[in-house]
Amino acid sequence: MFRPPSILPANRLILPASVVLTSEANPDPMLTTLSSPRRAALGLALLPLALGLAACGKKEEAGAAPVGAPLKAIVPPAGKAWADVVSVTPEGGYRMGNPDAPIKLIEFASLTCSHCAEFAEKGFPSLRDNYVAKGTVSVEFRNFVRDPYDTTMAMLVRCGSPESFFALTEQVFANQAAIFEGLKPVGPELQAANLPPAQIFGAIGSRGGLNDFFAARGIAKDQAAQCLAKSDTATKLADDTQKAGDTYNVTGTPTFIVNGRNAEVASWDALEPILKQAGAR
Repeated sequence: MFRPPSILPANRLILPASVVLTSEANPDPMLTTLSSPRRAALGLALLPLALGLAACGKKEEAGAAPVGAPLKAIVPPAGKAWADVVSVTPEGGYRMGNPDAPIKLIEFASLTCSHCAEFAEKGFPSLRDNYVAKGTVSVEFRNFVRDPYDTTMAMLVRCGSPESFFALTEQVFANQAAIFEGLKPVGPELQAANLPPAQIFGAIGSRGGLNDFFAARGIAKDQAAQCLAKSDTATKLADDTQKAGDTYNVTGTPTFIVNGRNAEVASWDALEPILKQAGAR
């Protein structure tokens, strides 16, 4: 029998092809390697719940003092704030802010990652209100899914309009601990049920309380069920995660890409100086 482990040291990074578990007989972490991140995200190797661990950790952090000339604020469209301007990108992300902003920030994040939740709480409000609001920085959120639980939540935050994506994502991060509690019994139940892969996400949503969670935030249960039945959405999320690892060397979350380059930091305290160095201040 397996039980969810305690949180790993903050500097422990694990590739998304892995899931960390502990056994009752041996409390030391065991590393169970799946055949690929894509296989894990699609639920083809469903394991008991071990959330907030694999593909979630803090990199070596280093900031930089401002050196570039400050960028002039850019006026948003009439009657709008830049934070209200949200669009889906060709790469499958959701971008907030000026699409022509001179500083383009991409965040790769897992909805089951505790460090991503920490950034959402401590960093995102300042990023949105002090930088995106000026039109000089846009932020694009790309889900980096690592298991079927993560994939299910990524499908559900996409279930509303593009404008609802960031609010739903913030709600998931803010309530991460409670969501985890609801999901704990789901893994053994689904293993026993031996469902086909196409039905796994709907079962996680209904049995794990996610449909109820999102219903309280504007996504009706029948709407959620329809979204979770779209296996092509799950396949694209898994493929995009694989591509992120190949293209940007994303090995943990959160990972930040600034104007096409991996910033190699994972906290707001380390990221903000890099944005300032690029002129966002």
